[in-house]
Amino acid sequence: MNKRYTPSFAPRPNALALATLLATAAHAQVPPAPSTEPSGGTLSTVTVKANADASAEGLSAPFAGGQVARGSRVGVLGNQDIMDTPFSTTGYTAELMQDQQARSVGDVLLNDASVRAARGFGNFQQVYNIRGLPVFSDDVAYNGLYGLVPRQFMATEFIERVEILRGANAFVGGAGPGSSAGGGLGGLINVVPKRAPNEPLSRVTAGVQTGGQVSLAADLARRFGPDQATGLRLNLARRDGGTGVDGEKQTLDVAALGLDWRGRGLRLSADLGFQDHRLREPRPSVTPGTGLPIAEAPDPSKNFAQPWTRSDGRDVFGTVRAEVDLSDQVVAWAAFGAREGDEDNVLSNPTLADTAGNTTAERFDNVRKESVQTAEAGVRGRWRTGGIDHELMLSAATFKSRARNAYAFSPFGGIASNLYQPTPVAAPAANFFLGGDLANPLVTERLGASSLAVADTLSFLDGDVRLSLGLRRQSLRNTAYNYTSGAQESHYDESRTTPMLGLLVKPSRAWSLYANYAEGLVKGDTASGVGIVNAGQIFAPYVSKQKEIGAKYDGGGIGASVALFSLRKPSAYVENNVYGVFGEQRNRGLEFNVYGAPVRSVRVLGGLTLLDAKQMRTQGGVNDGKDAIGVPGHQLNLGVEWDLPVARGLTLDARLIRTGKQYADAANTQALPAWNRVDVGARYLTEFNGSLLTLRARVENLTDKGYWASAGGFPGAGYLVLGAPRTFVVSASVDF
Repeated sequence: MNKRYTPSFAPRPNALALATLLATAAHAQVPPAPSTEPSGGTLSTVTVKANADASAEGLSAPFAGGQVARGSRVGVLGNQDIMDTPFSTTGYTAELMQDQQARSVGDVLLNDASVRAARGFGNFQQVYNIRGLPVFSDDVAYNGLYGLVPRQFMATEFIERVEILRGANAFVGGAGPGSSAGGGLGGLINVVPKRAPNEPLSRVTAGVQTGGQVSLAADLARRFGPDQATGLRLNLARRDGGTGVDGEKQTLDVAALGLDWRGRGLRLSADLGFQDHRLREPRPSVTPGTGLPIAEAPDPSKNFAQPWTRSDGRDVFGTVRAEVDLSDQVVAWAAFGAREGDEDNVLSNPTLADTAGNTTAERFDNVRKESVQTAEAGVRGRWRTGGIDHELMLSAATFKSRARNAYAFSPFGGIASNLYQPTPVAAPAANFFLGGDLANPLVTERLGASSLAVADTLSFLDGDVRLSLGLRRQSLRNTAYNYTSGAQESHYDESRTTPMLGLLVKPSRAWSLYANYAEGLVKGDTASGVGIVNAGQIFAPYVSKQKEIGAKYDGGGIGASVALFSLRKPSAYVENNVYGVFGEQRNRGLEFNVYGAPVRSVRVLGGLTLLDAKQMRTQGGVNDGKDAIGVPGHQLNLGVEWDLPVARGLTLDARLIRTGKQYADAANTQALPAWNRVDVGARYLTEFNGSLLTLRARVENLTDKGYWASAGGFPGAGYLVLGAPRTFVVSASVDF
C-alpha cells in the first residue's frame, strides 16, 4: 500500500504511523527506564507498543521514506540504532517488500549493492553473496535463530523485516550451520516475523504475473484482552501457475501464525510457519565446460530444462521466545525453535560442451529430510561506574540438526541438448550411481554447535563514544555417515574463541565514525586425497579476519554510509603430498549506501560496492593474484520513487541494477560480461466501497535483456544462472 499518501476519505492512518503500526519486534532488549509514577495499590497500565514481540522496546522505527529501518538486530548485541552500531547494517521493511511485490528474500536483497544472489549445491537453493562471500540459506536467521527458515527458498509473506549485517560475524551471530561449506563469512541475514499491530488489520491481496501465475494472500491481525496485551496475526498465501520462463511452473502455499503477549515485567511470543514450494520444469543452472569460454546467454525466456524435472520442498517451523525483567536494569531472555524439512528433487543440470551452446547432462534424483532444533538464552544489564555506562551481555546458544539423504544418477553425460535449441528427452532411469534408498533415506549427517558469548559496551561522554568488546567460545561438530550402510565415516569436534572489537565516535548528532575488528568461523577440513601422508588429519576451524572503518550520516530526511573493509580467509589444498591450510583469499572493498527522502514526495534507495577479491595463495601458485570465482569488480543499485503531485495517490518508481564482470573459474579464463537491469513500477491508492485499495504494477527487466546473472554459489563451483526475462507483475490490495 502507498502509505505515504492518505486521501481525506481513507479510514487508515498516515504513512509513517501505519508503517510503525506494521513494525515487528524481533529480539530481546533492555527495558526502558522505570516509571516515575508512585507505586501503590493500583497497577500501572501495560503499554502495548506497535507490533509487540518478546522485547521491551519493539522494532526500530522506519527511517524517512519507510523503505529501511532506523536500526536492526545486531546478533547478541540486540536491537541497535544505525548510528549506534560499529557495523554496516540495513533493515528492509515490509512496506518496501509490498510496494516492490517482492516474492522472496532474494528479491528483497536485490536492493542492496553489497549483495548478489546465486545458487548453491547444483539445485535451486538461494545463496546470497555478501562482500563477495556466500551466505547460504541455511545460515539465514529467523528472529535470531539459525536453521529455521526453509532451506532453499523463503517467501516474503512471513516477513516483517529483512535485516542484513555486512561482514564477518562469528561473534555477534555465531557460526551458522551451513558454515561447513564456507558460508556466513560475508555477512548475517536475519528475517523478522510479523506481529499484530495496535489497530485491527484485515488485508486481502490478489495478483497475476507474466506466465499466468496467480496469487492470493490474506493478512489478518487483532489484539485482545485487557490493555490489548495479546496479539494474533495470521498470514495465508497461495501462488500457482507459470512464470516468464517457457514451460516453468511454480506452486507455493504459505501459512504463518504469530502470537505475542505482554504483561508487567514479562513478554512472550510464538511463531508457527508452513511453506510448501513446488517447481515444475524449473530452468536449471549451467556448469561451464572446463577451460572453455562462456557461451553467450540465451534468450531470457528460453527454458533448457528437461520437462520431467522438478523440485519440491515442504517445511514446518516454529519458535517460542520469552523475556523477563529481573530488575529495573537487568533483563533475561530465552528462545527455542524447531523445523522439519522435506525435499524431493528430480534434476538435470547441463554442462556446456562448447561455445555453440551444446550441453551434456544426466538425471539426478535426491531426497532430504531434515530435523533442526536450536535455542538461546541470555541476560543483559546496564549500570554506571565512574562516569562510564556499561551494557553487559552474557548469552549461550545451541544448535543441532539431523539430515536423512539419498541420491541416484543416470549414466553421466547421457543427455545431449543445446541452450539455444533445447532437445527434450524421455526421462532415463536413475540407476547408474546410487547412494542410499530414495524411499527410505538413512541418516547421513548430524550437525551440532554450541557457544557462550560475553560482551560489554562502554559508553563515554554521554554516549558520544562507544567501545564494544566481546568474546565467543564456539564448538562445531559434524558427523557423517555412509549413505547405504549408515555406518559412521567421519567425525569433527573442534572449538575456537572468537573476539570482537568495535569503536564508534559521534563528532556531531548527524555523524558517526566507526571501526571494527571481527572474525568469521567455519569448520576446518579433514585431510583427504590420493597419496597424501596426513590422511584423516582434522583441522581446527578456519578463521577469517576482517578490519573495517566507516562513517554514517543521518540528516533526518536522508541517510548515508560508507565503509572500507578488508577480509582474509584461509583455504586448504595438497602441497608436497601434505594436505594443509596453505591457501588464502583476500576480499577488500569500498561500500557506499544512501536511503531516505531527500525532498518531499521523493525517496531514494541505492548504493555502490567496489570489490577486489583476489586469490593470494593457490596450489602451485598458478592462480595467485587472480580474481575469486563469482565476485564482480563493482555492484551498483539505484532506486527512486516519486509521488506525482498532479495525481494524488499515484507513485512511480524505477530501479537500476548493474553488476560488473566476473569469472566462473579460478584461472580467470571464463568471464561473464557486466550486465544492467532496469525495473519500473507504479502504484495507486484510492477508495473502494469505503475501504483502502492499493493497485500495484511492476515490470522487471524492462529491456528483456538476456544475461548470466551470477557464477559460483558453492566453493570451487562456477554455476551459471541465467537472468529472469521481462516480467509483468500486477496486484490489488484491499484493507477493510
